Amino acid sequence: MTMENTLGLGLVRQPKTVLFGPGQRRQLGRYARGFGTRALVVTDARMATTPEFAALAEDLRECGLAVSVYDQAEPDLPRRNVMEVAGMASAVDVIIGVGGGSCMDLAKAASAVLAHGGDVRDYFGEFAVPGPCIPVITIPTTGGTGAEVTSLAIVFDEETGMKMAVADAHIEPAIAIIDPELTLTCPPGLTAATAADALSHLVEAYTAKPKNPSPEQIETQIYVGKNRITDMFCEKGLRLMNRSLGRVVENPADLAARSDVMFAAYCAGMAINTTGTAAAHAIQSPMAAIGHTPHGFGVGALLPYVMRLNLPYATAEFAEMAHCLDVADSAASPEENGRAAIERIEALLEQTGTPLELKSLGIEERHFDQIARSAVKATRLVLNNPAPLTEDAVRKVLARGLAGDRSWWA
Repeated sequence: MTMENTLGLGLVRQPKTVLFGPGQRRQLGRYARGFGTRALVVTDARMATTPEFAALAEDLRECGLAVSVYDQAEPDLPRRNVMEVAGMASAVDVIIGVGGGSCMDLAKAASAVLAHGGDVRDYFGEFAVPGPCIPVITIPTTGGTGAEVTSLAIVFDEETGMKMAVADAHIEPAIAIIDPELTLTCPPGLTAATAADALSHLVEAYTAKPKNPSPEQIETQIYVGKNRITDMFCEKGLRLMNRSLGRVVENPADLAARSDVMFAAYCAGMAINTTGTAAAHAIQSPMAAIGHTPHGFGVGALLPYVMRLNLPYATAEFAEMAHCLDVADSAASPEENGRAAIERIEALLEQTGTPLELKSLGIEERHFDQIARSAVKATRLVLNNPAPLTEDAVRKVLARGLAGDRSWWA
């Protein structure tokens, strides 16, 4: 049985234009000039020093655009970065985010503040942006976050100590330029962590609850459940990860494998832009405040235990996943094929070097209550999870993760 036979609705939110392929970054100038003559490029300090970035800026200038650069984007995008960009730019026709997820989220969040004024806090939540924003072009340099195609900007509010989201179709990038050549110089650790993140996106989107949203819900909620179109993206992404993730880790210069993983990350971004993520992401966010582990490794470490929690509630989805991962057995039961899929996902995570237990991430039993209380407050993610995600369920996931207990749940 395929999932599309059980899901009638098809829905995705997406950029107007997506360019994918080696060398496609060289088209930046010709697309950017369609928005006007003043470009603001946001990136991080490392990327700003590279020849690739210099070439992008020069291409913009050769196409007639005046270029301003903000190169202080930080990991886990802090609110101050957004407000610094809003303070430095007065008249901008297009914002270009070059880099990892934080750089692209910075471009999206700043587009709302520059267009409508105020503080980025004014736009936290779903559909809080009052109207169209400054057009955004995204150029990812890692294969993992999917931020190049999502309607989401995650911002860390330093004063409250919480990660918040601007979740609004108005900040959807107008154009995403996805060039695998830009990932060739990505450090091995970052390559591995972002790939683990993308893999978790594919798993959580494929096993998320179908919600059959009403027209009103589609207008007011970003995450409206899995459907036949998001499943199509997940299936393609899982097949590509299964084929090429190990090759990227073994040989970072393998451009064909880099292209597969980057396309898989794009597929994952397209899926979560409508489905959202679920338990692994809900639990990882408060964990990160304790252990300060890279996001991808944090969700990857949780995934084995979350998948086991969810298997009884998403058996058909996990069984279908086994076909995507080439581990299905026609003589096996759906539960047995689901277990095979979970074990294959774990093997892929192990290839990236993701720790598949929580002790090495700085998590201790004394943190369980704090993490559980915070995790269940992420209601958009909690409602996506196939198994009920109560505080008690979170504590059980954490206990198994701390012990490295990958036995099957009764």
